[in-house]
Amino acid sequence: MSIKESGRTVVGVDVGGTFTDLFFLNEADGSCTVAKVPSTRGDQSIGIRDGIGQRVDDLSAISTIVHGTTVGTNALLERKGARTGVITTEGFRDVLEMRRRDRPRTWGLWGTFDPIVPRDLRLEVPERVLADGTVLIPVDTDAVIAAARTLLERGAESVCLFFINAYANPANEQAALDALKSVWPNQHISVASDILPEIREFERGSTASLNAYLQPPVGSYLQKLEAGLRDGGFGGEVLIVQSNGGVMSVDTARRLPVRTALSGPAAGVIAGAYIAQNAGYPNVITCDMGGTSFDVSLVAEGQSALAAQTEIDFGMVVRTPMIEITTIGAGGGSIAHVDRGGILQVGPESAGSDPGPVCYGLGNDRPTVTDANTVLGRIDADSPIGGKLQKLDLEAAKEAIRRHVAEPLGIEVMAAAEAIVRVANARMAGAIRLVSVERGHDPKSFVAMPFGGGGALHTGALIKEVGLSRALVPRYPGVTSALGCVIADMRHDRVETLNAMLDDLAIDALDRRIVGIAADGESLLDRAGVGFEGRDCRVELDMLYLGQTHAVAVPLPLTVGRETSGVTRDIIRSAFEGAYRAAFGRLLDGIPIRVMNLRMASIGLRPKFDLSILAPASGLTKAAALKGTRQVWADGGWHEAAVYDRLALPVGAEVDGPAILEQADTTIFVEPDLKGRVDEFGNLIIERKEAAT
Repeated sequence: MSIKESGRTVVGVDVGGTFTDLFFLNEADGSCTVAKVPSTRGDQSIGIRDGIGQRVDDLSAISTIVHGTTVGTNALLERKGARTGVITTEGFRDVLEMRRRDRPRTWGLWGTFDPIVPRDLRLEVPERVLADGTVLIPVDTDAVIAAARTLLERGAESVCLFFINAYANPANEQAALDALKSVWPNQHISVASDILPEIREFERGSTASLNAYLQPPVGSYLQKLEAGLRDGGFGGEVLIVQSNGGVMSVDTARRLPVRTALSGPAAGVIAGAYIAQNAGYPNVITCDMGGTSFDVSLVAEGQSALAAQTEIDFGMVVRTPMIEITTIGAGGGSIAHVDRGGILQVGPESAGSDPGPVCYGLGNDRPTVTDANTVLGRIDADSPIGGKLQKLDLEAAKEAIRRHVAEPLGIEVMAAAEAIVRVANARMAGAIRLVSVERGHDPKSFVAMPFGGGGALHTGALIKEVGLSRALVPRYPGVTSALGCVIADMRHDRVETLNAMLDDLAIDALDRRIVGIAADGESLLDRAGVGFEGRDCRVELDMLYLGQTHAVAVPLPLTVGRETSGVTRDIIRSAFEGAYRAAFGRLLDGIPIRVMNLRMASIGLRPKFDLSILAPASGLTKAAALKGTRQVWADGGWHEAAVYDRLALPVGAEVDGPAILEQADTTIFVEPDLKGRVDEFGNLIIERKEAAT
């Protein structure tokens, strides 16, 4: 299916380590289609244009492209960002290296850490602001200019200005910025008080430095993407998914690339919450399994959890709102091996998309999870997904498993292949327990939503190992994150430090600040050039009892107007007590309350589409969807499994396991003791046979 006519077509794009997934929604007639193409690791924009070209003949038919990108994530994890310099206050050159005095290995006194900015690129200048905002020593602008020139001589491409206590008064940082602009040759400048005007020097310095580190690679990528699309005739808007699940303009993404650190996985959580809510399941655990990783997030009562701070890798702390996502190296390309202790391990090393699993025949000779699923018969070697290959090399996969796993363990090849899958399942189940059981949630009240290219192959094992009630496999599992891009709202977050006791807090000043920040957020939404069906402003405070270290996020029930937000001391106190009691079960009566930070989010609500457009067409029959049978290995033996064209199954169709459901973007395995049912939206609900009767 191709889109030829001009209209309001929105394209969601999610770039993964192996495949680039696209979801096309034509708002004019409500139709949709999908595409899946191999990712182009050197330049992701090439794969995006290839994927769009599969469904769109004329780019002028597209009004909006919403993109979840891994450019920033990969640059951080692979340490391939720009050569970055830091100009900071005298005496604070080593904040990034000292961190919080944590260590890479919790139970050992060994391990190394290299900050992304080496010491010779961290320079000091005379200046000092006190914690109350008093300027004790004005910044030496001549020293700033000299430091900038030194950094340029040493090859720095970007620079971060980071002064102590600038959150309380940014005057010295702003004066330094004016001086820096006179000699710095590009726009790759990050100012810590602009990026994160919040107390705690390491978190502020780390976030701002990582932002500077990402500005050149992310900016260059977005420039290539926009140029390629414009050259092809695209005249619409490009939006980038943020780690908080909202979207932002390309200009904002260039200025604040650190907010894209978990862009793609966040879009998957947004889609998962929306699909599950529509299907009648407000509590869901999203399980995104791609070629390199397994990303898990919990959604309770339809709301995804936001973390104020995330550690991308050891010592790489980003303090900006992000959807809470737990990631492990357990994707389809994760490599299986027997360690020196004779224990079978799966991941975290991955074959990725190049060379990929052994069965791809592109040069890898070490077995992966995908190879194991192919040998077990769960993936059809004669009809692989994604369009990258016409056929998989089953015999090569068997040989790799025999050599690297079966022989070292002294077992048969089929047992070794099943062991690989079981180890991967155990690791994935552990990640699910981490976000559910260990945070006080009962898995029985949650459904699993497996998506990504490989998630639906492991559904049954996750239901049984974790004790989840059931699983919901969306209509297009392989492109769920791309669908999430289409429905994500625009969001701008802002944080400021207040650091005052509640009884001493200047309520009138806080009210004016809330109204002012809300107005700034409205202005940002206006400049985006995007049509919204509504707007929302959310206000939250970080609060704690005097003497505590960690704060509680306290949402305030306010309706912010042009003149006032309606905030009062009683509203704040009541909201804090409710949030604290919910988190810890009791209050600490008699202890004064401190208000640390003000957090606000300005949200532009983008139109949502009716998921019923994904439902199977009328007139379909289960018999017509049956493609045949295939031998599948499960629970230590072969089973005759029915093979269905998943998209040809009608609403209400029931499928008893063992069964294989195939579609262009994924394969679903229904284990022998499970059964599946197609709901009104085309989702496949999988549960235990005894529970379904």
